[in-house]
Amino acid sequence: MTSVPARYAHLDGETAELTDRIMTLASRGLPKMYRTESDEYAFTRIFTTSADGVTARLSGTSLRYAAIVALGVAWLPPDQQPALLGGHSLDEFVSLLVDRQAASGNLGDIALIAWAAAQIGHGRLEDAVRRLREFDRRTAPEYVVECAWVVSALAAARAHLDVEEYLAQARERLLGSVLPGSPVFPHVTGPGLVKPYRAHVACFADQVYPIQALARLHHSGDDPAALAAARTAAAQICRLQGPGGQWWWHYDARTGDVIEGYPVYSVHQHAMGPMALLDLTEAGGGDFAEPIRKGLRWMLGPAELGDGGFAEPLLLDQEGLTVRKVFRGDPRKIVRGLHTATTRVRPGLRLPVVNRVYRPTALDRECRPYEFGWLYFAWLARLGARSLPAGR
Repeated sequence: MTSVPARYAHLDGETAELTDRIMTLASRGLPKMYRTESDEYAFTRIFTTSADGVTARLSGTSLRYAAIVALGVAWLPPDQQPALLGGHSLDEFVSLLVDRQAASGNLGDIALIAWAAAQIGHGRLEDAVRRLREFDRRTAPEYVVECAWVVSALAAARAHLDVEEYLAQARERLLGSVLPGSPVFPHVTGPGLVKPYRAHVACFADQVYPIQALARLHHSGDDPAALAAARTAAAQICRLQGPGGQWWWHYDARTGDVIEGYPVYSVHQHAMGPMALLDLTEAGGGDFAEPIRKGLRWMLGPAELGDGGFAEPLLLDQEGLTVRKVFRGDPRKIVRGLHTATTRVRPGLRLPVVNRVYRPTALDRECRPYEFGWLYFAWLARLGARSLPAGR
């Protein structure tokens, strides 16, 4: 990079070097995830390693991941963007997304595309927000992650369009989803979307995206209640951060306690955790530099793998790949299921024996485009700044 991003001020020498390394890796790997034959991003890139090297293949496609890539790539210099967007300028790429948004039946995809259009002040922003407004049921239960993306999209759009009434509704839905007395966000805003036995289980993403959305909401228009809710959730996940810097996966939406820590995802460590906490810091929500640095260091050599008697890097620099996660390798996710069942009966009730039997020493060798989109966003975005497409 030609200049040091402002957010690097929260890093030390080791973590700044690591972040630079992953950014370089991302710029090498992201073009390999683009399906030129269909002009869209793959869902994932699955790979194997052997003495002969790395073999990788693409699987599926994802409109959601393409929108996240656009959100991140927008913060790179315009002359670097086409190489990461299938040869398109950012403006052209977001136009493709808006075209496809019209046929999407997923609230998260639709919201992310509206957010991408709002972030760059795209000429078709009004169309993108209209589609979001029309599709969003508002009064029916929704996934909290997707509700958070709606808030982020509208907070970005309010500088260009009158979205205040809709934004107020989206804000209340997100803030109102938290169970009384809980420091964390749930997985859904109401009953009916998940089976009752796991209704109390929330995940790391359910915390990250609301923290980010509420921080951005406060920054876009003074909202102390939103900032306070974001700060509460951030303080809880930081308090529970693992000894090796792990951002744990499943939380009890009633109490805020960890239900099951694994898998630990690379994208949480290098991108999503820092992204939410840095947005919150810029919005005036506190200093989270040490948890951010601690989480990044996990990428250099997870203690889980050393404990298993072997070590394998999570970063494959030349291939532009990150190992997706470290997990238990238990058949049918038995540990997660048992912890879900026991904590449903009594919060905090655990079965330590299954943790000893199924140790987290397995690797998921795949890498997804959104991991790099959020990486760019985490380290290059700034609240109050506006990324611009080439030619504007």
